Amino acid sequence: MGFSDRLLDDGAEIWAAQKEHPFVTELADGSLDEAAFRHWVKQDYRYLLDYARVFALAGTKADDEETTRRLTATAHATLDDELDLHRSFAADYGLSVDDLEAVEKAPTCGAYTDFLVRTAHEGSIAEIAAAVYPCGQGYLDAADHMATLATEDHRYTPFIEKYTSDPFRETVAWLRDLVDRYAEAFPGERDAMRAAFLRSARLEHAFWEMCYTRETWDV
Repeated sequence: MGFSDRLLDDGAEIWAAQKEHPFVTELADGSLDEAAFRHWVKQDYRYLLDYARVFALAGTKADDEETTRRLTATAHATLDDELDLHRSFAADYGLSVDDLEAVEKAPTCGAYTDFLVRTAHEGSIAEIAAAVYPCGQGYLDAADHMATLATEDHRYTPFIEKYTSDPFRETVAWLRDLVDRYAEAFPGERDAMRAAFLRSARLEHAFWEMCYTRETWDV
């Protein structure tokens, strides 16, 4: 069993909670309130800007040329491809790029991105890999679950298709391999990797809740 599998075992309850969250199940059948999805579009747009920065920073800490190239390429792909999808979603809901760029992060989004960026600056390359892994694996597993629940095409089908696509699966597989490689190369980092993984996994679940409740600052 690879270390990435052990991490998934450690986070099994969190993974189950994500799949059972009403944002996930209602998106799957198309009944999710448009306001909740619009909140996801806005907050995830802000999240992905920092997610790209994390991969760019990770590239400066990688220990070989190929990993550096892949990490920086992932940063570019996030900015060029995934954010384009969000801009397309936004346009469908009457939001412009200016609207997206003016969005203030909700508390949960801010907590998540602050954690990732701090880990990218202060943590080891092994910690960074473990911290970003739940986002990729979590979305793939949630979207696969959505695909099993969906009975027909609806307005949220493009979301499911994006996060079950072959390119996305390949990226997640690469992240798994990266986690396994660093856990093998740096066994002394495994406790820190596990802590980073579980923090991100909990924040992934909290992100669904943030979107479903349309969380904002109370004051």
